[in-house]
Amino acid sequence: MASQTQHAMLEKIKSENGFIAALDQSGGSTPKALRLYGIEESQYSNDDEMFNLVHDMRTRIITSSPFSGDRVLGAILFENTLDREIAGKPSARFLWDEKNVVPFLKVDKGLLDEADGVQLMKDIPQLDELLTKANQQDVFGTKMRSVVKLANEKGIKDVVAQQFEVGKQIIAAGLVPIIEPEVDIKSPQKAEAEAMLRDAILAELDALSDTQIVMLKLTLPEQDDFYASLIAHPKVLKVVALSGGYTREEANAKLSRNKGMIASFSRALTEGINANQSDDDFASTLEGAIEGIYQASKS
Repeated sequence: MASQTQHAMLEKIKSENGFIAALDQSGGSTPKALRLYGIEESQYSNDDEMFNLVHDMRTRIITSSPFSGDRVLGAILFENTLDREIAGKPSARFLWDEKNVVPFLKVDKGLLDEADGVQLMKDIPQLDELLTKANQQDVFGTKMRSVVKLANEKGIKDVVAQQFEVGKQIIAAGLVPIIEPEVDIKSPQKAEAEAMLRDAILAELDALSDTQIVMLKLTLPEQDDFYASLIAHPKVLKVVALSGGYTREEANAKLSRNKGMIASFSRALTEGINANQSDDDFASTLEGAIEGIYQASKS
């Protein structure tokens, strides 16, 4: 990546208002995303057709006039999207060159079964090759997700240790990792898990070198401003919030009460858009979603 491009992207994420669009539904979550968009599983017969349809959906979102760098700081892409084009240009380059939106890449390969109250990430084979590809396409950063179900100290420490171990490999490749240890919003121990998670993340942040920076993607906390110490940490570029199953209205309301956190919503961003809408109706619906999330991220 040209250092000038990387610097411009870094400055945008660091200093501008806005949010990060999560457009990275992968194989397992794509059928649900398409169903919410108005496309049933009977309308495609294999993975290729499914990924073509979801790329059409993402292309429609990204090329729609409300979707631009004025309010959308960045967008997280699935590897399949990185390998495709939007309007004749590689997807990541289209985002930056045409929309002034910083591209990120989802790099995890899904989750292991639950153990110790958490789901660790599966191994990520060929990660170095994927990071090389990302650099070649001027991708700025990455994202990887784990899940915390219960307030189990061992499990939470394991999740955070794994995230930061892989994160350091990503930093070494010249990219900024988004560390995402999601706390399940249905957890019966959500607040207790968040306390353990915050402590574990702070310990890992304090151990980073001066040249290592990360972003964090966290579930909206039970207690407002609970992650203020993470937001203020010198090794943290930005703390973004996942919608985690909350409606957009709920997620925006919670986000607006957490100073310094910005949105990185997926389903809450696309709530209400539909494959059968006219372009004008689609753009109008997307405009409402983007403006609401932008305002909540500014609060």
